[in-house]
This record gives sequence, C-alpha cells and structure tokens, in this order.
Amino acid sequence: MTKTMRLYALLGIGILPFLGFAQGKKENPANWYNLDLRADGIMGISTEKAYELLKGRKSTPVIVGVLDGGVDYLHEDLKDVMWVNKKEKAGSKSDADGNGYPGDVHGWNFLGNANGENVQFDNLEVTRLIRIYEPKYVSILPSTPLSEAERREFVAYQKMINDYTTKLDEANYGTLNYRNLKKEVDAIVAAIGKDPKAITKADLDKFNATSDRQKMIIRIAKKELEKTSFTKFYEELDGSAKYYANQVEYHLNKDYDSRYIVGDNYEDVSEHFYGNADIKGPDAEHGTHVAGIIGAKRGNKIGIDGVANNVQIMGVRMVPDGDERDKDVANGIRYAVDNGARVINMSFGKGYAYNKKVVDDAVRYAEEKDVLLIHAAGNDGKDNDISKNYPMKYYTDSLDAVLGEASNWITVGATSSRVNDELLASFSNFGYRSVDVFAPGVKIHSTIPESLYKDLDGTSMAAPVVSGLAAVLRSYYPTLTAKEIKNIILKSVTKIDHKVKVNVDGASKKVYLDEISVSGGIVNLYNAILEADKYIQIKK
Repeated sequence: MTKTMRLYALLGIGILPFLGFAQGKKENPANWYNLDLRADGIMGISTEKAYELLKGRKSTPVIVGVLDGGVDYLHEDLKDVMWVNKKEKAGSKSDADGNGYPGDVHGWNFLGNANGENVQFDNLEVTRLIRIYEPKYVSILPSTPLSEAERREFVAYQKMINDYTTKLDEANYGTLNYRNLKKEVDAIVAAIGKDPKAITKADLDKFNATSDRQKMIIRIAKKELEKTSFTKFYEELDGSAKYYANQVEYHLNKDYDSRYIVGDNYEDVSEHFYGNADIKGPDAEHGTHVAGIIGAKRGNKIGIDGVANNVQIMGVRMVPDGDERDKDVANGIRYAVDNGARVINMSFGKGYAYNKKVVDDAVRYAEEKDVLLIHAAGNDGKDNDISKNYPMKYYTDSLDAVLGEASNWITVGATSSRVNDELLASFSNFGYRSVDVFAPGVKIHSTIPESLYKDLDGTSMAAPVVSGLAAVLRSYYPTLTAKEIKNIILKSVTKIDHKVKVNVDGASKKVYLDEISVSGGIVNLYNAILEADKYIQIKK
C-alpha cells in the first residue's frame, strides 16, 4: 500500500496519509513507462522500441503468477490474457484436475473458505507477534533472568512495542484529523448542494466560508482543481480517512483476528489445501492494477498496453488489507509454481516475519523449478540493507544469519520519469546489496476493477514492470533459465550519470544509483533483448 505526504502537507497536518504520491508536476503520457528516453525524452523501459526488434520472431505464452490482494479477471483489458485451467469449471466444487484446488479456473484464493467467505482485513505482522509475545514478556524487567533464546525474544519484543506504539499513535492522530476534516468537507459539499463529481471552481468561488479552516480547505481544493478535479481531492481525503480508520480498527487492533474465516490450522505450515477459487475477493484494486501493468491486452485499442504481449495472468489472492501471512505467501508461491507460472510477481512486503523458514523453503522450491520471483522493495524510503523488508532474497537460519541468496529473485525499487535528481521515487526503498534494480513506479496508469483505470504509485507498480519485462524474455527466449533471465535484466539496465536524492538518517543526500542498488540502473526491455541475443549466441 502506498503513502503520501501531499494532502497532509497541503493541509498543514504533518503526517503520512494513504493515497497519491506527488512527485513531478509535469504530466506524462499514460503509457510513459513503456516509452524510450532517447526517442521520447522520458525514462521508460523502451517497450515499444523493443517490439520493433522482435517483429517476426516467434513467442510462446508465459504464465505470470500475480500474488496479491485479488485480480478482476473480467476486466475488459485483462479477460483475454487470464490464465485458464481448462480442466476445471467455474463454480465447480469438484477437483477435476486433482491438484487439490477445486474450481481453480483462473487461480486460487488462500484468504477464504469453501463456503465462499473471504478475509478482507487482517492485522499487521507486528500486531500478531505482540499478541503472541505479550503474555510472556509484558511484565518482564530487563533484570529478570532469561535464557539466551528468551533474551533474544525479549529484546525483539521491546523493539516491536516501540514500533507498534509509534504506528498506533500515528494512526489515532490520523484518524482524528481526517475524520474531522472529512466532516468539514462534507459540510461544504452539502452546502454547495452538488455531487462531489460535479463541483467546479465556480462553485468553490461562490461558497461563503464561515471559518478560517473552511477558507483553507477551499483554497486547497481550488489548487487541486487546477491539477485534476475536486473529485480527486475528495477521493484522496476519503481514502486517507478510511486508511487510518482501518489501521486503528483492524491493522493495529490486538483484539481483532480474522483468520477463523479461513478455517485452516494456521500453525500447520504443511497444510496447503484451503481457501476458495474467488481470485477477485472483496478488494481487487491493487492486484488488478499490478496485473494490467504486466500484461493488459496489447493492441486492442482499449485501456492500456501492458508490457508483455504473450502472457497469461494467474491470480493468487493472499494479501489482505493488512500484512500477508507467511504460510499464505509460501502456499501462493508453491501454487503458482505447480500450476505452470514461469514468473511470479510479489508486490507486497512487511517489516516482520513470523515464519521466514516456510517462505524460504517455498523460494527454494521455485528456484529448483526454474521460476523467477520479482519482489517490490517497499515504500518507506528506507535502506533495505539496514531495515528488513520481508520476504527477501536471503535465506537465513533461526538466528537470522544469512545462509545464502536465491538466484531466481529480483528486488525492485521505483523511479519517476524525470531525468534529474528526483529520478528516484521519494518513497522508494533502496539498498546497495538488497535492491537489485529500479523501474518506473510513479503515476503508473493501469487497470482497476469494473473495467476502470487509475494512476497509482509505489514499488508495487515498479515490480510488475520488471515482471512484464521478464515475461517477454521468457516468451521469446524459452531456453534461458530464470538465473540467466535475472542476469540479463541486471546487466542491461540504463545507467544514469548523475546523482539522485535519497533520504538517509532523516537527511536528504545525493547519491548515484550504483550506490543504492546492485545493478545501478533502471530496467530496459530493448537493451535486455540485445543482451538476450548475445546469451543465445554464446549458448549455441
């Protein structure tokens, strides 16, 4: 989920809200991430230029697993590119193909039960961990005798409490401010007497503000109208209010636990067969947006063109409104691998892990099966070499010592279209060792449910750009391994010979991309095709 300082900054509240990063004032074409720097003056990945190179070449369909919060498989721009399990029938409760997942026509949902009920909200992982450790450590003093293992748990618990308290204070503050702010905006809308979608600058000019706060809101709303519309302003306000309310009610509420809906034995990580075939679920905006970036039908003259032109999208729902659970992540990876995915997109992440080993085992399984995993770096503006972002490419033991690194894993940070010091998205995580590449992730226009389209920001959008690129390579170069595809993607990045802004220890600093990533650049499909051609020649 993305966050922004824009609306709060405009309103003078001073806290992070939920929707819409505001990096860059100049408008870009809706398909800017597919454009070419030299030809178009925009730092895209040269998709259209790459397809000129590929004209006349044969390709094979590639299945991409979208592990996310749900995919609208009936979207006008996705329905023709969805993976179809031809052995299964929609709505069937029988398991025709014997894979353990009855009726999985377009994928599987690990956040539901056989009766069709679905989890929508869940806690953050830190909340779930505190719920486990609190009974044991809440009364413990630093001087209390503990075993070495208990001491490690106690220190970790103290860190969790500090993190949790900070998040809860912010959520309570945000809820209070947004609730009051929305009440005032609703009062203004009611006084104008129009649907928010119909409100114009003239309506705001005529409105007689009765307080300084109303005057400020009108002033800000007018500025928003100059950029977009009152509707956009209202939607961001409403979304931010809901975001903080959900934080307090669900994400950070230690008394809330929705796992009973699934009905599995959550502690049994060997349990794989639970859930239902509803891959859309109650809120599929994020996953549908991700799916469109990867492979929205190209050339159909509707909506957008995804990156990949011969792709099948497999929906795997396992991310709630809250933090995903490690058991579901592992099962999502295994399901996608076992059902033919060659690339898996994972636009999710969290700061804590409950059972990292079960995820590591699933990543190893994907590695053995030659499946490429693409993961979003995260949207906290932090150094992932220091601040953990799970899941990750490193295999670790029970003491968190690194045992190895997955050869089939790419972690993706986000960039904007600007070839200047604001190239790095202000929200993007980075890391000299832990983040492999960067890709477009600001104001990305893509599909959302009910055949609609929307701009969203985040490393969640950058990862599917790379997944689409990887799908193209696997489609046109089917003999290349996941490790070779990864090497090609990293080797073919566009490198920028100037510094970008990054936040380090609370202060702005300028660095080169090769100081904050493995590859030191932004992915480029055209360059990747040229590099893949070299690989093929060497292998002959």
